[in-house]
Amino acid sequence: MRLNNLGIVRTKIERPDPADVARLSQFGVATIHEAMGRVGLLRPYIRPAYTGAKLCGPAVTVLLQPGDNWMFHVAAEQVQDGDVIVAGCTTESEDGFFGELLATSLTARGCKGLVIDGGVRDVADLEKMNFPVFSRAINSKGTVKATLGSVNVDVVVANALVHPGDVVVADVDGVVVVPRELVGAVADASQKREDNEEAKRQKFREGVLGLDIYGMREPLAAAGLEYVED
Repeated sequence: MRLNNLGIVRTKIERPDPADVARLSQFGVATIHEAMGRVGLLRPYIRPAYTGAKLCGPAVTVLLQPGDNWMFHVAAEQVQDGDVIVAGCTTESEDGFFGELLATSLTARGCKGLVIDGGVRDVADLEKMNFPVFSRAINSKGTVKATLGSVNVDVVVANALVHPGDVVVADVDGVVVVPRELVGAVADASQKREDNEEAKRQKFREGVLGLDIYGMREPLAAAGLEYVED
């Protein structure tokens, strides 16, 4: 009988339709988050390691031990083209789990980036490689390879639950998780929201006020807002 989920590598995970992932990748994190009903965001301390980093892909999940990056090497074998690595830790740790050598290995497997609730290093090299990374910290502190974690188990990353195969989207506005079975529907909802916002954007360009676009005048008056000329 297992007492925890450590020491497990699940070699078969379900991934969403690549066409749906491609459609979802056209939208920003804020649009996707709103389209899903304002859910799915990771905590805002997860930031791009360098300016311009962005990613979208199915998650190969990694559960790390603090100060130990052994499981990244195990996870590399499970990566398929288009995947992203999403890594949590058994407890808070900002050590430099990931750098240029691991990025080189993962790139060769078709990996499209990393989201980690921990530290990374070699940021200048990662930027030159155009390997997008979103992390809790940038930290040169090295790690060891000594303690088992797991690969492709459910992980909590920056307060968000991520299942293997869920799609993770990240850009300058943050990181959002889309459940695998909802990727197509969320892409549809995001497109609908984008179309609606474009219509509003055009009205704003024409000088129409948000007070009128959103029908705010009556509820503001009902709430007691008064315009006073002194």
